[in-house]
Amino acid sequence: MVLRIFGLSGVVTVVSLVVALLYGGPEALVLCAILGILEVSLSFDNAVINATVLERMSDFWQKIFLTIGVLIAVFGMRLVFPLAIVWITAGLNPAEAFDLALNPPADDAAYFPDGSASYETLLTDAHPQIAAFGGMFLALLFLNFIFEERDITWLSWLEKPLAKAGKLDMASVVVAGIGLVLIAELVAHDEDRATVLLSGLLGMITYIAVDGLGSMFHTEDLENPSGGPSELVKATGKAGFFLFLYLEVLDASFSFDGVIGAFAITSDPIIIALGLGLIGAMFVRSITVYLVRKGTLSEYVYLEHGAHWAIGALAVILLVSIGVHIDEIITGLVGVAFIGAAFITSIIRNRREGDPDEVEKERSVTPVG
Repeated sequence: MVLRIFGLSGVVTVVSLVVALLYGGPEALVLCAILGILEVSLSFDNAVINATVLERMSDFWQKIFLTIGVLIAVFGMRLVFPLAIVWITAGLNPAEAFDLALNPPADDAAYFPDGSASYETLLTDAHPQIAAFGGMFLALLFLNFIFEERDITWLSWLEKPLAKAGKLDMASVVVAGIGLVLIAELVAHDEDRATVLLSGLLGMITYIAVDGLGSMFHTEDLENPSGGPSELVKATGKAGFFLFLYLEVLDASFSFDGVIGAFAITSDPIIIALGLGLIGAMFVRSITVYLVRKGTLSEYVYLEHGAHWAIGALAVILLVSIGVHIDEIITGLVGVAFIGAAFITSIIRNRREGDPDEVEKERSVTPVG
C-alpha cells in the first residue's frame, strides 16, 4: 500500500531531478532537491488538514482534488502565481514576465529604464499583501477550530477555556479583525498599511464565503435525507464542489510562504516549479492519501489538533513577516514540531488507554462468573 501510494511521487521526483540536471546542471539538481524538501517540511500540516476535509468528500470529489486539484497546485500556485504577480505589479505581459524570470538582467535599469526592480524584487515587494491575505485566511481556520467545543482536546489547559470563549457569536472574526488592525498598525510599514488591511480583509471574506457555502450545502444534505435521489445527489455535488474550492484556497494560503521563501534559494521559475510543484506537491498529495486510506487521523487523534496549532503558528509568522523577516527554516521547524508533538502524544494516549479491539477480544474469551 505504501509503495502504491508513494510510488508515483517517487517516479515524479526522479524525473524532476533529471530534468533539473539537464536544464541547469548539478547546481540546478541540488536546488531542485532542496526546494522539494522545503515544500514537504512546510506542508505536512497542509496534508493533515487536507485529509480531514477529504474524509468528508465523496470518492468522486476526492479523485477530482487528487488529480485536477494537484495540477492547479503544481502549475497554478508554483508557476503561474509568481508570474501573475509580476504581470500585475510591473505592467508586463505574460511573455515578458516569463522572459524576465528566465533571463534576469545584471542591471535592473537595463530592463526597467524607469528604475523599477527585477522579477525577484517585484515578487518580494508584493509580500505584504500576499502574507496578509494568506495569514488572515489561515488565522480564521485556526480560530474556528480552537473556539469550538470538542470531546477530545490536546492542550486541554488552553483549548477548553478557548472553547468556552468561543460561545461568543463570531468570536473568531472578532479576534481575527483585532489581530489584523494590530498587524497593520504595529508591524506593517507606513506605506503598506492600507494594502495590508485590504488584503487581510479579503482573506477573511474569502474564508467566510467558501467555508460558509460548504457548510450550508453540507447541512442541507443532513437535514433532507429523504429529499429524493436527484436532489440529494445535486446537494452532495454542491457540497463537494465547495469543499474542493475550499481545499484549493487553503492550499494557496499554505503555498504563499513556500513560494516567497523559494526566492531566497533561486529565482528560476522552472526550478521552483520542479522543486515546489512537482516534487513537493506530489509528496504532499501522497501523504494526504496515506492519511485518508490508513485512517491515521482516527488512530492518532491529536494529529488534527497539532496541524491546526501549526496553522495558527504559520498564520502568525506570515502576518509578522509583513514587517519582520523570518527565516523559512523556522516556519518549517515550527510546523514539524507541532505535528511531531501531536503524533507522540497520540501514541502515548493510545498506549495508556489500550487498544479497544484487543479489549473487546479479551472480553469475548473471558468466562463470566
